[in-house]
Amino acid sequence: MAKSSFTSFDNLTLQGIEAEAELIPLLTTEDEEALRNEELPEEVPILPLRNTVLFPGVVIPITAGRDKSIQLIKDVNKTDKIIGVVAQKDQNIENPSPSDIYSLGTVAQILRVLKMPDGNTTVIIQGKRRFEIQSIVSEDPYLRASIKPVEETLPQKGNSEFKAIIDSIKDMALKIIQENPNIPSEASFAIKNIQSHAFLINFVSSNMNLSVKEKQRVLSIVDIKDSAIECLKLMNVEYQKLELKNDIQSKVRTDLDQQQREYYLNQQMKTIQEELGVVSFEQEVEEMRVRSKEKKWDKAVREVFNKELFKLQRMNPQVAEYSVQRNYLDLFLDLPWNEFSEDKFDLKKAQKILDRDHFGLEDVKKRIIEYLAVLKLRNDMKSPILCLYGPPGVGKTSLGKSIAESIGRSYVRISLGGMRDEAEIRGHRKTYIGALPGRIIQSIKKAETSNPVFVLDEIDKMSNGAQGDPAAALLEVLDHEQNTAFYDNFLEMGYDLSKVMFIATANSFASIHPALRDRMEMINISGYTMEEKSAIAQRHLLPKQLKEHGLQKKHLTLNKSVFDKIVEGYTRESGVRGLEKQIAKAVRYAAKSIAMEEDYKKRPAREDLANILGPEKVHRDLYENNHVAGVVTGLAWTSVGGDILFIESAISEGKGQLSITGNLGKVMKESASIAMEFIKSNKSFLGLEAFAFDQYNIHIHVPEGATPKDGPSAGITMLTSLVSLLTQKRVKSKLAMTGEITLRGKVLPVGGIKEKILAAKRSKIKEIILCKDNKKDIDEINQKYLKGLTFHYVREMKNVLDIAILSKKVLHPKTFKS
Repeated sequence: MAKSSFTSFDNLTLQGIEAEAELIPLLTTEDEEALRNEELPEEVPILPLRNTVLFPGVVIPITAGRDKSIQLIKDVNKTDKIIGVVAQKDQNIENPSPSDIYSLGTVAQILRVLKMPDGNTTVIIQGKRRFEIQSIVSEDPYLRASIKPVEETLPQKGNSEFKAIIDSIKDMALKIIQENPNIPSEASFAIKNIQSHAFLINFVSSNMNLSVKEKQRVLSIVDIKDSAIECLKLMNVEYQKLELKNDIQSKVRTDLDQQQREYYLNQQMKTIQEELGVVSFEQEVEEMRVRSKEKKWDKAVREVFNKELFKLQRMNPQVAEYSVQRNYLDLFLDLPWNEFSEDKFDLKKAQKILDRDHFGLEDVKKRIIEYLAVLKLRNDMKSPILCLYGPPGVGKTSLGKSIAESIGRSYVRISLGGMRDEAEIRGHRKTYIGALPGRIIQSIKKAETSNPVFVLDEIDKMSNGAQGDPAAALLEVLDHEQNTAFYDNFLEMGYDLSKVMFIATANSFASIHPALRDRMEMINISGYTMEEKSAIAQRHLLPKQLKEHGLQKKHLTLNKSVFDKIVEGYTRESGVRGLEKQIAKAVRYAAKSIAMEEDYKKRPAREDLANILGPEKVHRDLYENNHVAGVVTGLAWTSVGGDILFIESAISEGKGQLSITGNLGKVMKESASIAMEFIKSNKSFLGLEAFAFDQYNIHIHVPEGATPKDGPSAGITMLTSLVSLLTQKRVKSKLAMTGEITLRGKVLPVGGIKEKILAAKRSKIKEIILCKDNKKDIDEINQKYLKGLTFHYVREMKNVLDIAILSKKVLHPKTFKS
């Protein structure tokens, strides 16, 4: 017989099968007996199956897609519908030859033929009896063979061992159905309702997850008892595999289910975000990667960024740490690593900008220009760290802005007033929810360059707290040896601050942390003179307020005498903030009159200020006269500028006690005691040999008792007052003095000279006595402010008394007991 190819079949499928009456999945004992007694034809067409084995009594669907297979089914379906079904030895062979199929198979009957929409033919067949191929009759158009039936060997009736095996098969089948989620629970009802033992073995073997070779081995066993034992063995193996699989799945199911749930939610969120036009987190990561390629990072920074970006990719976007990690990477990208603005060292232009924005302050501006000149010549971009200290309102903060403009750098400012947390400087560790970088790094990010002018405002007003000392954290910021790698807790790596020009401001020199003072160049801004304030008001403050109130220059004009009156009578400060408020009040007076269409004076005189600003708020002391003994004019420094004060002395009969009043501090009281003891020890020199000190009480008073006063600078004033009182001689007219004294009669220098001199001039003083060492302070003051003043420089109290005490007695002099 010539060899020919056989048509192969596709994988089995159950789709498209409907529940019909012809489908009889279960056999009764009678049905099985009828099949066993049915005569088989001598020849049958052979249908090779590639991936399954048909057992007697079992109904299965098969799908045929090849022409020869379809032709076989059509021919047989028109006749007795009997075919022989055998399994292929190798399912990969597309066209099996007789040697490629098993010789033992199952005679089957075609129950239904279905034509599928895809052109394939689905056939439902039911196995009947085993057969064995004796010879191949033909191979064209399909395989035909002569066969002989294979008889089954049945166990004896009542065999208890066989019955126990069958019961075990049923129990094991029910367990497998229960453990396997892919088998419907209805299958358990089918198992329980099967009456035929042989069909139960065939049904279970057909539906077990076995290979074709294993199923063929079971089919080849004709002894029903042996077949049952083999089936039970295979079921045990199947059950053990299933149990192990379920154990593993139960261990990972919770995590897997959670991951699947999060995956599906993330996919849904991604879809929603895309619909809303919101950037998804994958797109954010990609954008970060693209931005990072444009940054001027060194190798270390780039490695840290790539590592943290990879960490972000592996994070679930729903966890709290995701936002912290994203903020961290955003900070990395936003910081101006190695990005610097180009300095414009045009010192003449810088001088013009400083002069334009700040009137006066010549010494301060001179020192700033000097620092800029050094920065230009050194050309290493390492900037000086300056500290401008002085009273409020004198322009310390605005000086920093002018410096930034003059050299073309960005300007940033942070206020340190009231700061008590070290994390405000260094930042929080990013392990905490809501963590942020420190104010230094945040401001650098805002500046968009790594060399801005950075103003640290109110550096003297930081305080300690439970969270640490921010002043200590600033030590690294303001030290050129350390700030090349400033460590921020949030950034977690060093950032170079050495190119930043730090400018600190403070009101009190003494309140600044000593270690911080050591790291900064201190520049004192003492305040403005009355003349400077008037000029500032005329040039800057009035135009500014007119603009802010929507007025023009023609609506209000103030002359110099009016500005002088506002400065003298309505302000008491070193700066100009209070002056600006008074000018704003005058501008509002004009704005109200214009809005209400009322007549008003566009050029008010000094006399009109009482109607505009109200009565004078400040009454300055003026020199009075020298008719009374013991009254001497002293000079004092206050936080709002200089002032004069009167030292008054009085004497009465008593027991030699010295009383001091006027809300004086300890140092000032000590000055009074020193002056008294100096007089007693030098009474012969002073012409007081006959004075009975133990019979008189002396009282020293400084007016304005509500105002605290302290310091040693009133020493020579008190001594002069006591000498005038005890000698009843007049003090030189329009004379003021300031200086510290010692028990030996030496005069020591004091501070605040500029403010004191300006106060003396405002009070109509003509002559001033100072320590000779204070002459350098007078030389620093603009000479135009010293016009009309005469200075006497002394070393000892003898010189002070020679200048201050006249030989002429006071009006109504007293006489004392000797």
